[in-house]
Amino acid sequence: MSVIFSRNTVNGNQHRGFSVSSDDDMIDITTTGTVTERSIHYDDPGVSHLPGVTYCMGDGDVAADGDEIPGIGQYEDFHTIDWQRDIARDRMRHRYIVKRKQNSLFDLVKGAHDAWSGWVCVLLVGVTTGVFAGVIDIGASWMSDLKHGICPEAFWLNREQCCWSSNETTLSFDIGNCSQWLNWSEVLGQSREGAGAYIIGYLMYVAWALLFASLAAALVRMFAPYACGSGIPEIKTILSGFIIRGYLGKWTLIIKSVGLMLAVSAGLSLGKEGPMVHIACCIGNILSYLFPKYGRNEAKKREILSAAAAAGVSVAFGAPIGGVLFSLEEVSYYFPLKTLWRSFFCALVAAFVLHSINPFGNEHSVLFFVEYNNPWIFFELVPFVGLGIIGGVIAAIFIRANLYWCRYRKTSRLGQYPVTEVLVVTVVTAVIAYPNPYTRMSTSELIYLLFRKCGVTNMDLICDYNRNFTDVKSSIELAPAGPGVYEAMWLLVLALIFKLVLTVFTFGMKVPCGLFIPSLCFGAIIGRIVGVGMEQLAYNYPSIWLFSGECSTGKDCITPGLYSMVGAAAVLGGVTRMTVSLVVVMFELTGGVRYIVPLMAAAMASKWVGDALGSHGIYDAHINLNGYPFLDSKEEFAHTSLAADVMQPKRNETLSILTQDSMTVEDVETLMKETEHNGFPVIVSRESQYLVGFVLRRDLNLALAQARRAVEGLRPNSLVLFTSSSPQQPPEPSSPAPLVLKNILDMAPITITDQTPMETVVDMFRKLGLRQTLVTHNGRLLGVITKKDVLRYIKQLDNEDPNTVLFN
Repeated sequence: MSVIFSRNTVNGNQHRGFSVSSDDDMIDITTTGTVTERSIHYDDPGVSHLPGVTYCMGDGDVAADGDEIPGIGQYEDFHTIDWQRDIARDRMRHRYIVKRKQNSLFDLVKGAHDAWSGWVCVLLVGVTTGVFAGVIDIGASWMSDLKHGICPEAFWLNREQCCWSSNETTLSFDIGNCSQWLNWSEVLGQSREGAGAYIIGYLMYVAWALLFASLAAALVRMFAPYACGSGIPEIKTILSGFIIRGYLGKWTLIIKSVGLMLAVSAGLSLGKEGPMVHIACCIGNILSYLFPKYGRNEAKKREILSAAAAAGVSVAFGAPIGGVLFSLEEVSYYFPLKTLWRSFFCALVAAFVLHSINPFGNEHSVLFFVEYNNPWIFFELVPFVGLGIIGGVIAAIFIRANLYWCRYRKTSRLGQYPVTEVLVVTVVTAVIAYPNPYTRMSTSELIYLLFRKCGVTNMDLICDYNRNFTDVKSSIELAPAGPGVYEAMWLLVLALIFKLVLTVFTFGMKVPCGLFIPSLCFGAIIGRIVGVGMEQLAYNYPSIWLFSGECSTGKDCITPGLYSMVGAAAVLGGVTRMTVSLVVVMFELTGGVRYIVPLMAAAMASKWVGDALGSHGIYDAHINLNGYPFLDSKEEFAHTSLAADVMQPKRNETLSILTQDSMTVEDVETLMKETEHNGFPVIVSRESQYLVGFVLRRDLNLALAQARRAVEGLRPNSLVLFTSSSPQQPPEPSSPAPLVLKNILDMAPITITDQTPMETVVDMFRKLGLRQTLVTHNGRLLGVITKKDVLRYIKQLDNEDPNTVLFN
């Protein structure tokens, strides 16, 4: 293959050309350029070049003009990747492999390996994620039960597994009183019931909670500070093209997994589902380095991370399809069709592995499986939509309160004592939670109880109806609520207030903590209360038109568990602003496929109300709070402004630039010392201001460092050339040889004119994944617009502080 770059003058017109010629193709691109004439010819069958792009050889090594410069094509911490450059690198690498496949059997095998490496990578991610999820589920379940007692015959069994070996009835197991399991009062020689047993149980509950929480906070602080929180806001930012070194590393994976088990077991008001997405993405990042195609290319790596996020939701909820939709709707920024297929495969494998491990000890891979399938009445859409509205209101209140507290934590001395904060919240949570049976049990168990249908074996207060069961298999009929139901309603209201307030303080602490399960719990409590109210209305007035005659026969026409499920979806939708993926996750989570319409109605009502009361979901709000450079593709740019209004520098300010053939090494180093820009436009001369290309600060630093080591006679007054032709002013005989750095120059940067509408500019940044774009007028350089400039300008127009955008 022959590649020619040229810039010349034809009939008085200025042209810049690029041509690729091979046996069967010829490409010729001509764009406006400068008056100088430059021509470089490469005739290397193994390497193909494009301006400004560092290309990979077949073995993964980087090829450049001349010697390789280590580190070119990589990125600094807390910087945005260049999607266009990385995708171009991968295309050229792929073309090279395809071309070489005919040469030998080894090259053919190498080409086959390149073709299926993506599928192998997501297979490994799915298997590993499933194993991690199974271990976390089993560990969290065992340690949660350890707060209440122990199985003396086999201490490694949780309460449910310990009672499997008992021959006692399901009834005794449901209330946790099988003889195989000993409460701490019994272990210490006291009776199971009574004041002494209650006090011992209370103290042991608080002590274990403190131990687990302090271990989780200490591990996070000492070994992996990035392991705290949910991780989804950062995952969204990373998938949009931002670099956070160490956030997806091996230490973060280990500490997040262990800390998550400890934090959940401590009884804090948090869930493990959100952090499972972070854990899965850590696995995806680590395993991608086994395949250089993904490990060395940040844009390609994000395809694996998108599939890993789908696997994380798949194992968290046992919802593989919902996981794929969650990755598509909520976290992924770049989601081509092949990533959709690989995400589906990865989620499938992860769910299969988790089901094989069977952490819950039943035939289902989820904890909230429901077993009712009563049809819902058309009128019930009214309370379902009502639950959606309530869910949106509660979500908006929670988001505002949590953001206020997180902002206070960041700006006050409280942020300097993260472990102390965790311990204080844990003590308050444990002390208040123990007296109420609905807050003492784990949040997952509470949700399962609220979703369940009352039957013969369910003896909880919430099912204390005045029913007489003569036959276990007889159908359940409507019945008046007994005193236990009303007592349970009051306890549930107290549990709702307690969990809502405590979750505001818990989410954002320096322990792994998710928000899915607490949000589901809020909605499940509200839904159950509304469902019991509707059920009693149907019992007392079965013949009114509202129930369409469905309840006149006395059969059980209202299912409070269904209201609980719809309420859970409503609050979770309001908090996260999910819609499609939420509905799919909920029916996969519960197995209630016939209740899709109620779930859809509640999810949409919740989103509308939430959007009306606050523009962002909890994850986007935390992205803004942390100042991450995330340009949301869902939002529209509604302002009328031009590129000239946003570009840097402003009018009458100096623009930091490089010239193509008139600056010395000393001049370049001085410019980099005096400025903090991440890149510099290269122009023909300060007089003409015609644009030549763009060079990144990192690449320039690396090239100069390499030149100092490798080039003899390099001096501060050596000319730096970004062109292959000789400088316009002939050098003096005694002057040192020039340093040619054309190989690091991007000769095809994205450019716009100063009159381009900002709506178009914002769309370019979103859809092309740009780091920056250069602004010109009649071919002359005027300024630069970076992603950070766009984000700050949007915040300024929205009357927010533009300085909250912290990173590049």
